[in-house]
Amino acid sequence: MTAEAPATIIELSDAEKHFGAVRALDGVDFSVRRGECVGLVGHNGAGKSTLMHILAGTQRPTAGRMTVADGVEEHYSVSRAKKLGIRCVFQELSLCPNLSVAENTRINHPALKGFGWRRRAARLIAAKLDEIFPGHGVDASDIVADLSIGRRQMVEVARAFTITDEPLNLVILDEPTSSLDAHSAGQLLTFMRRFVAAGGSCILISHVLGEVLNNADRIVVMRDGKVVAVNDARAFNRDRLVAAMGATVHRDKAPSSVAAHKSDGALRIRARPTRQTDGAELTARAGEIIGLAGLAGHGQTDLLLAIFAAANRRKAHIEVTAAVALVAGDRQSDGIFPQWSIAENIGIRSLARLRSGLLISARREAELASYWRKKIDIRTPDINDNILSLSGGNQQKALFARALGSDAEIILMDDPMRGVDIGTKLEVYDLISQEANNGRTFVWYTTETEELDNCHHVYVFKNGRIVANLGRDELTEERIIQSSFLEAG
Repeated sequence: MTAEAPATIIELSDAEKHFGAVRALDGVDFSVRRGECVGLVGHNGAGKSTLMHILAGTQRPTAGRMTVADGVEEHYSVSRAKKLGIRCVFQELSLCPNLSVAENTRINHPALKGFGWRRRAARLIAAKLDEIFPGHGVDASDIVADLSIGRRQMVEVARAFTITDEPLNLVILDEPTSSLDAHSAGQLLTFMRRFVAAGGSCILISHVLGEVLNNADRIVVMRDGKVVAVNDARAFNRDRLVAAMGATVHRDKAPSSVAAHKSDGALRIRARPTRQTDGAELTARAGEIIGLAGLAGHGQTDLLLAIFAAANRRKAHIEVTAAVALVAGDRQSDGIFPQWSIAENIGIRSLARLRSGLLISARREAELASYWRKKIDIRTPDINDNILSLSGGNQQKALFARALGSDAEIILMDDPMRGVDIGTKLEVYDLISQEANNGRTFVWYTTETEELDNCHHVYVFKNGRIVANLGRDELTEERIIQSSFLEAG
């Protein structure tokens, strides 16, 4: 007797989505079955986020058919998706920053009303945070704007899995670990597998290919708005995924120039975290790539911002001897100017070079943006388009272009690879190595442990203090994780 195939939760047939002349989706077929995790991969601008917006009901396809639970959907919307038990955790977080964690939970659950709704909402979200992220450190009364981006991501994920009066059948996770450290990411992926094993369904979009290979049941690869490969996860490995995505850059280890570097350049930074009055301090010299590691929210970003501020005004325990540029990881809050064009966003750090008399030269601004658009493949038909016309990963490329195209000798990077595809990551790694060989200094906080292989040495943080300084010969994932859980001496 043949086993019955799992029921299909949602299916798209021949879906198209046009934004003017741009075809974000071009004849896409896509489906998810009950009790299945579908991994979705592709380079930035491949169409993944557009596909997810259509499945979540926040955008409507230009053409194609959608079937949900064996019924054709003619007027699909966000409210309809919620009633059908379909929710999405978007790459660009959707929490209201001026509201508390509990109040943000209420937005998704109209059933939480009447006397005492805040208390009930607080219990609901606290229980789910405890279930997914034990030891999360978030209180339901916290204002979202006061949370680190990692904790905001925890809240966004936990909220998507909460249940009141509506069912929960499918959760779409668009880069859900992009702001989480390795420990928290592991907690989420473990919970996701439990959810799927219990009969739920997930779509996992991630540029961390190991996450997809190790946790998806089936993998769909997109390129240029089309599905180019579909198969069981066990049929793929990293190289096959990279090839299907169309990425040609491949490197297993950090460049030899990183490993061979000697710290004999001029001192660029000497800094000590605010909570650390003695002991270890961070030093960075010309040509060095310095990594910052440890669990998210333990002072790495605070030190980067303090160094950035010290470049313009004296700060205690911090010495900075050259111009500084910052590549923000939280691009929506700290990176992009949403009302400006791509070219203006790239050129803002280089205004002195772009001046012609008292005015900014539009020609020079366009030349700078065009150079970097080509150099790191910012996918846009026109650099004068608004920055929000770009996918999240391409917005991040524009922030890299802003920093690297400036005169800054020190580049601070606050977990900058959020939402950036594997091909672009490898290209940027090589670009950072080249710039370091030319004398630039990089201080790089990352939640992706494998990225630390690109650094000359790494400082590990715990509770706002440096607890370990690891050279390249000591740099292993086990040593970093072990140091992350040690208290400072």
